[in-house]
Amino acid sequence: MLDNVTINQLRAFVAVCDQGSFSGAARELRRAQSAISHAINALESAFDVVLFERNTRKATLTAAGRSLLPDARGVISRTEEMKMRAVAIAEAGVPQVSVAVDTYFPRAHLIECLRTLQADYPTLAINLRMTTMQDGERLVLEGTCALAVTITDVPELRPGTIERQHLCDTQMVTVCAPSHPLAAIAGPIPREEFGRHIQLVVTDNQPDAEKTQQGVASERQWRVNDLGAKHDLLKGSLCWGHMPLHMVAEDLAKGTLVELHRRAWHMRPLTFMISQRRGYAFSECEARLVELLGNRQRLSKSASTRAVSRKGKTSVKGRRDEQQSVRKNL
Repeated sequence: MLDNVTINQLRAFVAVCDQGSFSGAARELRRAQSAISHAINALESAFDVVLFERNTRKATLTAAGRSLLPDARGVISRTEEMKMRAVAIAEAGVPQVSVAVDTYFPRAHLIECLRTLQADYPTLAINLRMTTMQDGERLVLEGTCALAVTITDVPELRPGTIERQHLCDTQMVTVCAPSHPLAAIAGPIPREEFGRHIQLVVTDNQPDAEKTQQGVASERQWRVNDLGAKHDLLKGSLCWGHMPLHMVAEDLAKGTLVELHRRAWHMRPLTFMISQRRGYAFSECEARLVELLGNRQRLSKSASTRAVSRKGKTSVKGRRDEQQSVRKNL
């Protein structure tokens, strides 16, 4: 019998509760009082429960009625939401954004941007691909994604076909585990010393991956195609490597990773670009997403991240002083 329950019956039920009487519900819904009574009787029959006390002048809910009222309100609310969504779809269709985002891009910022975009466009459908190196632009060329967030130093797959525009920058740091030999060196470390140890490098699975490696200082390299795996391997003290500051700030603060300072070796911030097919025109949703992604002020954790980083550096210095003291006492 529950299949016979209608939204109008639920509206009548809620209206009687809100107005305190059948006559009040009839006025609220602009229906005859007999229609309200019929709707309540049909609802009680479908549920096989009594919703209102029959021996009082005021519409008083039974225990079953009190229990079912929140459910009725929820169904009505979801129905209204569905109607509004249907109206939006009928007026503008289902907006879609397909975007590939490089794994180095600040994940917390990406999530916040998508949350804002969802609030702006409730019916929006997102196709999100997390990529590495040239994979993002490859998806754009294949037509799988309309946009890609890529690193500016990564060579274009087809020059002249892809158009890039600046998005934002993120700071990179050189790190290793506190038990790694490089962590015991006080002060800036020369490039030659880095070259004596295995460097962990993120690459993709393409034949020309070697061309897209950035900041490589050692001929001894291990390669991974996943930034999360690189993060774990670095904490495992197997290698040293460069990481986005936003991803390792907590590790630096906790001491699970230490920052290595380079001597006479400058490393530029990682610059992100929006890649699209040349001549492609952004939709309204895509333009809004690009605006959000490129708004550096929306990197809400940037200031706290820098503070955490400074805290991490202080603890690193303390550990190095302690290590030196131990070596002197041996």
